[in-house]
Amino acid sequence: MPPSDMSLLGLVRHLAEVERSWFRNVMNGEARQANWSGRVPGERADFDVADADPDEAFEVWHAECARSRAVVDALDSLDTTVDFRGDTYSLRYVLTHMIEEYARHNGHADLLRERIDGVTGE
Repeated sequence: MPPSDMSLLGLVRHLAEVERSWFRNVMNGEARQANWSGRVPGERADFDVADADPDEAFEVWHAECARSRAVVDALDSLDTTVDFRGDTYSLRYVLTHMIEEYARHNGHADLLRERIDGVTGE
């Protein structure tokens, strides 16, 4: 099995895209394109970090998180729903999904850290 090209920088860029897509596109009805374009049209580029700028990645992630919070603050209830591409999503669902998303990727980040420093444990 080939080694993964996953990186901490790729995770930051990916989470910026997840924030953008769920909160701006799904919950707020925007049609925002991805922050990073792939080399092949339609290809996801968030994990492609060969030429990525770490400062830009964190700046975009912080900005997307701020926009996400603004979208949440503007909604009346966790039970607010939106229709997106034939499915209905509540704010409660999206927030729960985001907790799962960050938890999963925090686990990935811990595995990457472990490969660097070799420390394991709780």
